[in-house]
Amino acid sequence: MYTASCLCGGIQLRIHSEIPQIFVCHCQQCQKAQGSAFVAIAPIQTKDLEIVQGQALFQEYYATENKKRTFCKRCASPLFSARLDLPEVVRLRVGIVNEPVQGKIVSHAFTDNKAAWFEILDDAPQFAQVLC
Repeated sequence: MYTASCLCGGIQLRIHSEIPQIFVCHCQQCQKAQGSAFVAIAPIQTKDLEIVQGQALFQEYYATENKKRTFCKRCASPLFSARLDLPEVVRLRVGIVNEPVQGKIVSHAFTDNKAAWFEILDDAPQFAQVLC
């Protein structure tokens, strides 16, 4: 089990599963949403995600018609995204996990949009265009 929280601590989560895989997306939407070169996400079954505290602080933004991004409305920490056509899975932002995550990066998506100042140094497969 893992715990996770937003920057202000108002939102507290528990993840009742392992986090074996981390996916990295370099698309421009993820860059803008994270304010960084990429986003690191882990797919988590919604049944394994427990909201311990802070439900009232959840804010959603629909990045596209089929994808919402959930963040803390107090501190703006990105928490997870979800596709409406896959309601059983959220894509947790790995940076909010409190404990060391043992999972490994398994792929890089949208590498043709990669920030020019960032260099990918691992051996994970890279994909020029993949839905994130």
